[in-house]
Amino acid sequence: MLDVRRLRVLREVAAQRSFSAAAEALSYTQSAVSQQIAALEREAGACLVERSARGVRLTEAGRALVTHAEVILARLADAEDELEAIAGLRTGRLRLAAFPSACATLMPLAVAGFRERHPGIELTLCPAEPDEGLRLLRAGEVDVALAIETTFARPGPDDVDRVHLLDDPMYIMLPASHRLAGRGRVRLADLADEAWMIGTTGHCPDASIFLRACQTAGFEPRMAFNLDDYNAIQGFVAAGMGVSFIPDLALITVRDDVVVRSLGARPPVRRILAATAAGAYRSPAKTAMLDVLVAVARDFGRRRTELALAS
Repeated sequence: MLDVRRLRVLREVAAQRSFSAAAEALSYTQSAVSQQIAALEREAGACLVERSARGVRLTEAGRALVTHAEVILARLADAEDELEAIAGLRTGRLRLAAFPSACATLMPLAVAGFRERHPGIELTLCPAEPDEGLRLLRAGEVDVALAIETTFARPGPDDVDRVHLLDDPMYIMLPASHRLAGRGRVRLADLADEAWMIGTTGHCPDASIFLRACQTAGFEPRMAFNLDDYNAIQGFVAAGMGVSFIPDLALITVRDDVVVRSLGARPPVRRILAATAAGAYRSPAKTAMLDVLVAVARDFGRRRTELALAS
């Protein structure tokens, strides 16, 4: 019989392509990982990995076993959830993933609200970009992942359920000395000749929103840098290297040497979603967290509207 713990080790070796990296991810020693793989090969009666100077790669048998391991480990996670449900919301665990700007805004309020209502549930939060959060969700390593709708437009299985939380409007970030810094609002077309800094195309979901908005405004943006960190982007904007989009959730901290300006009543938006595995058992803890996230997002959006009206 195959050992489930060893299947988990094999899956991590496949993901990391290295015994040492898998050991670090699992908090094992490299020797322990090697021993677990050797024992699993004896159980399977087949060679599962091939070692070389360039790392390790799965054999055909190893790839087949990892495919089944993903399903097995996900089903075990579902079983744990169901046992948790039998115990109610008194004990159990809930694993969350969220991208950085959501980690800084929505998640602290959601975690605090959830713990106040359900102190017996152990919560863990993994900071992860939307793509990585969905990978963790599909692998059964997290239970709820915050994502951005454009992430789902990319090729991949449509195997997650989604709950809409809020629409996150985009703003324009300019150097404080910019010729348009004195305006309360700017038009995107007025920035057609600027150098731009956005996330890595094909990786950052915000980049596709930005490119689509520029095309609608009638121009192809000229890129200065591709950066996936809004704090880093602020630094380059402040240095006069260009301008950038910035979503509302990323405005938790804004430098004094940049200005943020509205794009008007109908700006581009990021649709923020909470994702759970489709078809998986939805435990009371998952349902309760989704309810808390919806309430937190609603309150966040209402405060944003009140601030906009006051200004």
